[in-house]
Amino acid sequence: MIRVLLADDHETVRHGLRLLIDSQADMQVVGEAGTGRLAVQQAQVLHPTVVVLDIAMPDWNGLDAAREMAVVTPEVAIVALSRYNEEAYVQALLGAGVSAYVLKQSASVELLKAVRAAADGGRYLDGALADRVTDAFLARHDDRPKQTTEREAEVLRLIAIGFSNKEIADRLNLSVKTVEVHKSNATRKLGLRGRVDIVRYAVRQGWLHDA
Repeated sequence: MIRVLLADDHETVRHGLRLLIDSQADMQVVGEAGTGRLAVQQAQVLHPTVVVLDIAMPDWNGLDAAREMAVVTPEVAIVALSRYNEEAYVQALLGAGVSAYVLKQSASVELLKAVRAAADGGRYLDGALADRVTDAFLARHDDRPKQTTEREAEVLRLIAIGFSNKEIADRLNLSVKTVEVHKSNATRKLGLRGRVDIVRYAVRQGWLHDA
């Protein structure tokens, strides 16, 4: 039996997911959480096989919760559930240790496939994402030095200059969450740990002289 923990801040969504999962002969919902922090706590107490984790949640978003689970409950597989289909989100979650990524707007069969794949120790990408994300997904396992994308570099440059995430989002016509994901991806690739590191990196790149 695949033991599933549901983590989503909308009770109606959790109710629908529970009905879907409990209707499967090989699955059972063992708990629910409405915040990222509570999801981590529940995973430690309930020891589920799989956590179905919403990305946009209060008190630790899905990305932060996934990173914490990878440390405190590494045996638990994570299925990220999101309405965002941008490659940056997929890469960030895969980098955080997520086993599967499913879009909320996809058919329910996608989630069931993802849960089963994750429970078996495999990986799964939503069918709507697979064709255009496969190369990036495989690149994650490449041992060659990682390079930032142009968009990630631009976000870092603006952070170093002193712009806030909201200001960067406005300048680049992005959502604040997408800016945060680009920042997370870039700092992970470059091994940067905070704004001081970002500024030092920007100085080495000569970005601040052009500001």
